[in-house]
Amino acid sequence: MLYEEIVDQMVKRIEEGLLKPGNRLPSIRALTQDFACSKNTVIKAYIELEKRHIIYSVPQSGYYVVEGYRGREKTEEMRATIDFLSAGPDRHAMPYRDFQHCINQAIERYKEEMFTYADIQGLHSLRVQLARHLQELQVFTVPERIYVVTGSQQALHLLVSLPFPNGKHNICLEQPTHAGFIESIRQHGMAAYGIEVGNEGIDLKQLEQLFKHRDIKLFYTVSRFHNPTGYSHTNEARRRIVELAQQYDVYIMEDDYMGDLDSNAKADPMFAYDPSGRVIYVKSFSKVMLPGLRLGLAVLPDTLREAYLRAKFAADVHTPMLTQGALEIYLQSGMFNAHIDRMRQMYSRKATLLQQAFQAWLPAVATYSGSLSGFYSTVGLPVPIKARQLLEYLKNQHVLVDHAERMYLPDFAKDNVIRLSISQVEEGLIEKGVQIIARGIAELLSRRTEVKFVSKDPNACPPA
Repeated sequence: MLYEEIVDQMVKRIEEGLLKPGNRLPSIRALTQDFACSKNTVIKAYIELEKRHIIYSVPQSGYYVVEGYRGREKTEEMRATIDFLSAGPDRHAMPYRDFQHCINQAIERYKEEMFTYADIQGLHSLRVQLARHLQELQVFTVPERIYVVTGSQQALHLLVSLPFPNGKHNICLEQPTHAGFIESIRQHGMAAYGIEVGNEGIDLKQLEQLFKHRDIKLFYTVSRFHNPTGYSHTNEARRRIVELAQQYDVYIMEDDYMGDLDSNAKADPMFAYDPSGRVIYVKSFSKVMLPGLRLGLAVLPDTLREAYLRAKFAADVHTPMLTQGALEIYLQSGMFNAHIDRMRQMYSRKATLLQQAFQAWLPAVATYSGSLSGFYSTVGLPVPIKARQLLEYLKNQHVLVDHAERMYLPDFAKDNVIRLSISQVEEGLIEKGVQIIARGIAELLSRRTEVKFVSKDPNACPPA
């Protein structure tokens, strides 16, 4: 077919170096003339190249060669693997060209400032844009309370170690939770108490007992699209958690790392129920944009200002000016809102497909979590299957998932939970991947049953 000739010709040009990573491909009009074909034929060829992750499109700009493409052999390898492991945003949906434009503009706008040390708190004009952006997430604050950080993980890591006005010492956190935060607690030698996240959220009565008796200075929570379960607290639960924090003098660190993806306009962050400073709001741009930006923010009370700025200065003096300026322009131009609309639709479709596949294929003895618009989900394996056993099986089947054990405190450790991320998986491969996971569970259970049968009576014959 003619469109396949176009595909082969474009791949050949890339592999021969005539088209390099980042280069713009010939326009649709130009190829219709070169191949004497219709526009639909060229469009079909470019769509096929996008599916193979060889090129990506930029609206109103054109098609470009994907960075890091290494030829036909690498593409076949990538196509053979179903990657539920990688947790970064879909690299083929990222706004490379748009943000490159913003970087260039930032160089022009802030070329003088790049030769000096910047404000530790962050570029003021960026904080003005961030304050406007946060209003869309129901976070109403002023630029003076916003602190730009080198990735939200930096804010979490610094805040864990700071003395808080309540004079308390211990941390309470959801179980399981973001592995980076658990590592921060280990690095600082902090005492931590966990509270389990189930399909119905957390036990608020148990949380009250922890607040009341365990000298809790800070409760860390991912209020929506929880990592790794994908769970989101209800507005009622968020309000009640804030009330408990007020009653027992506990601070809340609300990690809203993917709040931008929430299409539910009625979903409020915990910050909305107490904007005075009891709730510290932390947000990242890594999962919805480009992880390499290393940009995030924290909304802090004035009582933590001096201690936090000293800690930030000791960590890296200030967040890089160039990326701050580029994000400011990206937000100001309206490009971010257009990008987020696309991301919401894409992840919502993928999450729905994943939940449907779970329901259709996972055996009844396995459990699963997640939402219809979340980024992550977990699968609980039936006893006595261990996650490592399934990971080994799946690796041989070219399916990658994550072991969730590093996301638990020692007292909550589980070795039968895997985490799935939908970000890097093509929509058409989601169900196939879940089918292979289900087949792996069934096979491991079958092997275990055979072992048990033999161990009970070595002289008996196995069933026909």
